[in-house]
Amino acid sequence: MNNDAIVRFAPSPTGGLHLGGVRTVLYNYLYAKQNQGVFIIRIEDTDRNRYVAGAEEYIFECLKWCGLQPDESVENPGEHGPYRQSERKEIYREYAEQLIESGHAYYAFDTPAELDAMRERLTTPENPNPQYDHTTRMYMRNSLSLSKEETDGFLKNNELHVIRIKMPEHETVTFTDMIRGEVHFEAGISDDKVLVKGDGMPTYHLAVVVDDYLMKITHAFRGEEWLPSAPVHILLWRYLGWRDKMPKWAHFPLILGPEGKLSKRDGAKYGFPVYAMNWKDPETGILTEGFREKGFLPEAFINLLALLGWNDGTDKEIYTLDELVESFNIDRVHKGGAHFDYEKAKWFNHEWIKRSTAQRLLPDVKIVLNNNQVQLPDDEKLTRIIDLVKERCSLLTDFYEQTKFFIISPGEIDTASIQPKWSAAKKEFFEEFINKISGLESIHASDLETLFKQLAQEKNIKPGELQLPLRIMLVGGKFGPPVFEIATIIGKEEIIKRINHTLNLLK
Repeated sequence: MNNDAIVRFAPSPTGGLHLGGVRTVLYNYLYAKQNQGVFIIRIEDTDRNRYVAGAEEYIFECLKWCGLQPDESVENPGEHGPYRQSERKEIYREYAEQLIESGHAYYAFDTPAELDAMRERLTTPENPNPQYDHTTRMYMRNSLSLSKEETDGFLKNNELHVIRIKMPEHETVTFTDMIRGEVHFEAGISDDKVLVKGDGMPTYHLAVVVDDYLMKITHAFRGEEWLPSAPVHILLWRYLGWRDKMPKWAHFPLILGPEGKLSKRDGAKYGFPVYAMNWKDPETGILTEGFREKGFLPEAFINLLALLGWNDGTDKEIYTLDELVESFNIDRVHKGGAHFDYEKAKWFNHEWIKRSTAQRLLPDVKIVLNNNQVQLPDDEKLTRIIDLVKERCSLLTDFYEQTKFFIISPGEIDTASIQPKWSAAKKEFFEEFINKISGLESIHASDLETLFKQLAQEKNIKPGELQLPLRIMLVGGKFGPPVFEIATIIGKEEIIKRINHTLNLLK
């Protein structure tokens, strides 16, 4: 492994994995693989109020489905563990105390009521959301405004408190983002973020810096929504004396829906999935549909995500994961938001279904048919069917409608499409056609087509006038792959049964 490239994805186990999160995983994964580096999954579970049972397992199942397996994680430990922040709790306090000793952080003993009173007192039309910052900290109950004796007394009595960073009033924080170039922030406009909560657990701000340092992370890639937090994190790197160990940063653009940022709640709103896999909220019982259950192949899902905010400068659109590893370049990640287009997503999936072998699709198609209570034919027959119909399927779920008539007789026959041009001569043709095929030992598509056309010629009927009725008799409607291929797969007995059934309906 190359220690020049150690990257991490650090999800919170609070719910389903949004497609923006999977894209962040993907870009981290591609960068690590391209540089023969290490890709780590770190679970950021310090917010116990938002922790959701089952969410951690769900995250790993999503990544397994996507084919984005980490080099190190709670499931595959290595040299950079522990991998859950809750198991690293004792680590953070010493660094918070170090910040207090150097004058860059302080104890704050304010109660929720005191914080509410401060906000109510200071709220004005010009300042609708007062912050705990350099303008207010000296009016609050903290180790900056209290005497040392008062502070020591509160600590000795175990008075509930948090630890806050002391943000500088007049300082411009500058860093280089690998995507956006040089970025500047005025530190004074940020509030004094809480670093350690009342329960002793660190907040994201302290934990992410300490963990990245101890895990020797070289590149920190995350979503654009974290950009406003960057100055706090950069100051912490400096205040803890680790500036020369700070990772390189890249903030990926947002994924946009029809009305701005594509949020986790937008799936129900727009009618397309936003999670990698189905997620059922254990508290509300609400099920949010995922791309996997919607009928997407993981290869297509990864492919479309890669191009949501990146391209290699060519018109190429279809990539395998190996091709993405070879082609990915962080310099070509876009600065602006990427618009998610569900119809385009389905196009990617359709292309991947077409390109996939029947053997590759077989397990997924079996799941679809089982979910629809269809008795499965043998694998050989099912692979022949898949090869015939896959170009007609945009989603894996489409295989149900496209394959069921091969396996079970159609429940309804569209006789209305046959009736207007139906005649005694055509009825006689089909009766003679089934008599002829009943005597055949085996049937093949080309032989069947030849027999069909020869008989049509003898009866002086155009084959084209007979093929549509035959299709409807075999599949129930005006759809499906080449009709003689269908006939070959369903077999002689089923052909005769289905034609007889329709002839009876047409009497």
